[in-house]
Amino acid sequence: MELPKFLLADNSNYPEDIFVLHTDFPRFLINLKDDEIEWYDDLSGESEEDLATEVADLMDKAGEFYDTEMKQFE
Repeated sequence: MELPKFLLADNSNYPEDIFVLHTDFPRFLINLKDDEIEWYDDLSGESEEDLATEVADLMDKAGEFYDTEMKQFE
């Protein structure tokens, strides 16, 4: 099965939070409300500079994905 790169996630225990799940490496769940990230892959050994650049890019893409999805509901 081919998974989408990003998925929206929801939890009724956190009604104010907006979660986006990234399914490719590095896999993570981001809460767009506060940009808190939960990592699912071991990132040790990765270059900190490269990782910082990639994380910033993926956070932007997660936000863009959310915005695109929400426009479809309008």
